[in-house]
Amino acid sequence: MASSYSYPELFLAGFIFTLPFLYEKSNVFRYYLKFFVYYSYVLITCTVLLPVVFFHPRDVTNLIVASRFCRFASHIIGIEWELRGLEHWDNEQCCIVISNHQSSLDILGMFEMWPRMKRCTVVAKRPLMFAGAFGFGAWLSGLVFIDRLKTDKARQLMREATERVIREKTKLWIFPEGARFNNGNIQPFKKGAFYLAIDAQIPIMPVVFSQYYFLDNETKTFEPGKVVITTLQPISTKGMTHNDIEALSEMAREQMIQVFNESSKDLVKHKKIAI
Repeated sequence: MASSYSYPELFLAGFIFTLPFLYEKSNVFRYYLKFFVYYSYVLITCTVLLPVVFFHPRDVTNLIVASRFCRFASHIIGIEWELRGLEHWDNEQCCIVISNHQSSLDILGMFEMWPRMKRCTVVAKRPLMFAGAFGFGAWLSGLVFIDRLKTDKARQLMREATERVIREKTKLWIFPEGARFNNGNIQPFKKGAFYLAIDAQIPIMPVVFSQYYFLDNETKTFEPGKVVITTLQPISTKGMTHNDIEALSEMAREQMIQVFNESSKDLVKHKKIAI
């Protein structure tokens, strides 16, 4: 009796049956699958929410709506977030938020925080604006996209964003390291965020993500893990001038390094004990 199944169907069935084995045995497969699920979930969610945010263009509170749905991606890929220092978000004072940047996973931590952050937007690289529904939704939600290669244009956009921050009592989130680094350290800061804060005489508020000990891009490892996000007390820039930028940058970075090391220590120690 001839088989009623075609070769493509048999291949698909075999592939599906091997998925649990690959997930359990292959770090590389698990690494790419988790990122695929993460990006797909966020992209689909953004697509579904486009009609909602479309009627409130460039409104940063759209990010609160998006966060309520996108945050579930963390549970799917096995990341737990612990939020500390949230009381520093309980005022309507405008400020420049700075944080370390380790991975595209950072946005999931921000989704956890947005209901408490309320009026807060982010400076992002311009190519993200063209990332389908995600990019369009991010633009509708008031993200500031800059092209780092066009320095003068980027500075102008940043100044305009700061003026809007002051006018609308919003917070502007900037990653001063300039790129993603998941190597257990906080890199030296670029000075753009500090120029903006001093020129506008508004505070700098540091936010620290603990080490992503469960993620290794070189070995393609992506295990379940926990991240502590700590919001530090805002640093006043009242009376500061451009002469104080270097000292302000170093002070903020030193505070963040200390908190990074402290919040990461117990998590990394727990991982070693579990192993």
